[in-house]
Order: sequence, then C-alpha cells, then structure tokens
Amino acid sequence: MQAEKVSDTPLEFIVEYLAKAMKIARDHPGVPEDLRSNLQKALNIASGLDSYLEMTSSPESQPLAELYRKTIEHDWKKAFEEGKTSFRLPKECITGHVEGQVLKMLVRVSGARRVLEIGMFTGYGALSMAEGLPEDGRLVACEMEPYLKEFAQPVFDSSPHGRKITVKTGPAMRSLKELAAAGEQFDVIFIDADKANYINYYTLILERNLLRPDGIICVDNSLFKGSVYLPDSDDRNGLALREFNRTVREDPRVEQVILPVRDGISVIRRAPPTRPEGDECRDEVFHGVQGKSVLDRLRLDGRVAYVTGAGQGIGRAFAHALGEAGAKVAVVDLDDRKAERVAQELALKGIQSTAVTADISKPQSVQGMVDAIVAKWGTIHIGCNNAGINMNSASEDTSLDEWDQTFGVNLRGTFICCQAAGRIMLNQGYGKIINTASMAGLIVPHPQKQLAYNASKAGVVKLTQTLGTEWIDRGVRVNCISPGIVDTPLIHSEELGPLVQRWLSDIPAGRLAQVTDLQAAVVYLASDASDYMTGHNLVIEGGQSLW
Repeated sequence: MQAEKVSDTPLEFIVEYLAKAMKIARDHPGVPEDLRSNLQKALNIASGLDSYLEMTSSPESQPLAELYRKTIEHDWKKAFEEGKTSFRLPKECITGHVEGQVLKMLVRVSGARRVLEIGMFTGYGALSMAEGLPEDGRLVACEMEPYLKEFAQPVFDSSPHGRKITVKTGPAMRSLKELAAAGEQFDVIFIDADKANYINYYTLILERNLLRPDGIICVDNSLFKGSVYLPDSDDRNGLALREFNRTVREDPRVEQVILPVRDGISVIRRAPPTRPEGDECRDEVFHGVQGKSVLDRLRLDGRVAYVTGAGQGIGRAFAHALGEAGAKVAVVDLDDRKAERVAQELALKGIQSTAVTADISKPQSVQGMVDAIVAKWGTIHIGCNNAGINMNSASEDTSLDEWDQTFGVNLRGTFICCQAAGRIMLNQGYGKIINTASMAGLIVPHPQKQLAYNASKAGVVKLTQTLGTEWIDRGVRVNCISPGIVDTPLIHSEELGPLVQRWLSDIPAGRLAQVTDLQAAVVYLASDASDYMTGHNLVIEGGQSLW
C-alpha cells in the first residue's frame, strides 16, 4: 500500500489546506457557489504547478532517475533501526527533478569548475550539479553518514559524471576546516545539512575564503514549510532558518535572493566592495579598470570581428575563441563551403556569425569582404588576418611564381586586409588587428626548405611593428602571433613521420602546438586588456625558437 503523501513545501501545504477547505465547502450546502468556484480555481492553480514544472523542465538523466527511484523505495526507518544512519531520514528530503535542474543550471550559467556540497543525503543534488560541470570539474560532497556514501556510490559509478564527485564523510564543520586549511576554494557552495548549523557553515565559508570572489552560495530549505514567515510558527528548524535568512539579509558583505523552488533556494554572492574612507584600496587595481575585473576585461561583448582563413586549422580555432568571448564573427575563407561549415558551428553555440568568401590577395575581394561585414553589423572592431600558404622548395629551385604566390597571400594579402580594415578603425578611433606570423619569421625551421614562406612571415612581423607604431595614437593596436609547428591531420601522414620526429627533437615542450594553445592569445590581443600593447610579436612555439 502506497504511503500517504506528506506535505513538505509551502505550496504542498497550500494545496493540502485548499483541498480541505474545498471538501468543507462541498459538504455544506449553504456555502455560496462563488466561494466554491474560487476555491476550486485556487486549488487547480496550486495543485497543478509542481507537476507542470516537472513536465516542462528538461528531463533528468537515467542515473538521476535511478537514484530517485532507489531513494524513494528504500526503507529508511529500517536503516535507522539497524544503526546504519544516525537519524531517521525522511525520503521527502531528496532533491527532486526540478530542484536538481535548477542546481545544474546555476552551475552551468556561473561557469563553475569546483563545487562544494554540505549535506548530500543520497546524492541526487550532487550528481545533478556534477552533470553541469565541465569534464575537468570537481565536486566535493560533505556527508555525515558513511552509509549514504555507500548508498549513492553505485549510481555515481554508473554515470559518466560520477567520477567528478568526491565524498568526504564525517562532521561537516571538520571537513570544511580541512578544506580551508588546504587552501581550497569553490565556485558554487550548496548548503543542505542540519538547519541549526547553517549560520556556522556560512560564517566559516566567508571568513575562511572557501568561496571564490565571484562564486555563489546556494542554500536549500530557506522557506522551510513556510515556517520562516508564519508569525505563529514554533518549528525549531523554521526558526533557525528565519534567523539565518535575516542574518544574511543584513550582512553587508553579500547580496541574497530566495527562489521559491520547492522549499526555497537562497542564492547568495559577495556584494561589490565598498570604498572605505581613508583606505588605500581606491584605485583600479582594487576596483578594476572601469569597474571590470581582469576576466571581464577579456570579454568581447558587442564587438565585431573577422577571421581570414577561418575555414580550418588556426583560423577556425580563432573564430571559435573570439565568438566564445562574446564577439560577432565573420568567418572568411576562399572556400565558401568551409566558411559556411564553421559559421554553422558557431551558430550551434549561440554565437552570431556569418560566412564570407574572399581571396585576400585581391584588393577588390578584400574590400568586398569589409563592405559585407559593415553592411551586416555596422563596423569592424577586430581584424584577425590569419590566411596564409606554404609551398616548400629548395631556394635554388624556388620559382618566381611560387615566390609571388606566397608573398601575394602571406604579406601582400595581410597588408591589404590591414589597410582595408584599418581605415574603418582609424575613422572610429578604435580597433584591434591581429596578424598571424610564424616562428619561421624569427628562425630558420629545418630540415624543410621554405625560403619564400620564411621571408614572407618575417615581413608580416615588420609590417605589424610598423603599423603598430603608426596607428596606436589613433586608437588602433596592431599585433601578431607567431605559432610554432601546429599539429594538423596532414602532419600525421606517413611521408612526414620522420620529419615530425625531427621537429619534436627541436621543441623543448616535447610536442607540437595545438590550435587550442593559441586561442587565449587571440582573445587577449583582441580585448581591452591588451590596450597598451602594439607592434608586438607574441611567440607561441613551445620554446623552439630559443635553441
């Protein structure tokens, strides 16, 4: 026989009381029809909300569904009587589907990489948050009962996200002090343990800096059965949470909002630092340039960028990086199919993008590229001139045609793009130009023979230096990136195998560059954080040019 539903949240109590009132109204003929009608409408609205939220929230994963089923079917009374748990744990305490999705969403939107959970119960909340973490994310769950760790571990093991979870058993305050002593910090901290100790956990978290400066604290049960605001309540846990909510509300160090999700979830974050009178902490180092943190200064929100040669390789990686940082990105390539494919990739990630076909060795084609971008987005803030070619040959065998083609794209084409985009940037008094040069502009890579390529890339460096000094006083910074040998599918061909081994012997880092090794550099050079840098050649080659 299924146990009768026990009300646990404010909404469930409202539904229970409305249902009782409706029964009374039905049983008494003298009750006005309008009253019965309004009671029924209120009951319909209240009783339908939870099920509607369940239905419209994204579905839970199979491991979460299994953990929920396992928790609901478990005999917690027997576990307590057999001494497996210190308390008789009510199954109603489990974090449910909607709350789990809220926690997962908070982890994702906050960009959290490290999460701390205080009070795990059977791990539904822990696994929900772990699903929102990146692959290298980590969640530490502090749980008093070793039995609960054993209960949840098989389900954790069945999930691809379970490996992110580490469960520390024992008193929560002891675990918190150990984490603090080890210098641990977390992006999200979720408190769901003994209610009377919430204030102690909160105090220790802030005073021992367990929370990262831009992190958030989430507190479960902060509306505890409505007893936190009912004036005649004498519920011990409710009174403890009422005092906790009041204390946090009056704490000038933080900001708080309570979300009415099931029994309430508080979201707490540090308030912006104040400017104390007579304090030295009034400068931009403390408060940030224009109030922005270092990471905020790397954002490219509202900026318009283009990347040439963006249909593959380094250019594709640059396009993704600039888009992820907030820019609108024009994907420029000679091959329209490749440009379209990358633009579609960006669109799948929610990045505003457009594909543009252009031959950068031809001035009219470059001008058409610029005109198309300006027609779509109004201007250009970031020009990433990356397209290039390389045709190897011994110097004595290098034809003028090979020389002209190489210089036509690598140096002449880069100049044409700089000039066309630069005119727009100079007119608006702001712009960032990033050219792709090469380690080959600094040293002579060997044993391959590539005179035209080496000379053209050295020219890109000098072009960058010259434009960087000419244009900085008019608001335009010009810099370049010189990658080392980049790992591409072509490099893994059988005929290049011996050559790769020779290259590796020349690289102190012991590996070839990945395109992802270059992404942060292009974002930095495109952002306001690099405003004092111009004419610089940023070399990223694993140390190869140092030998």
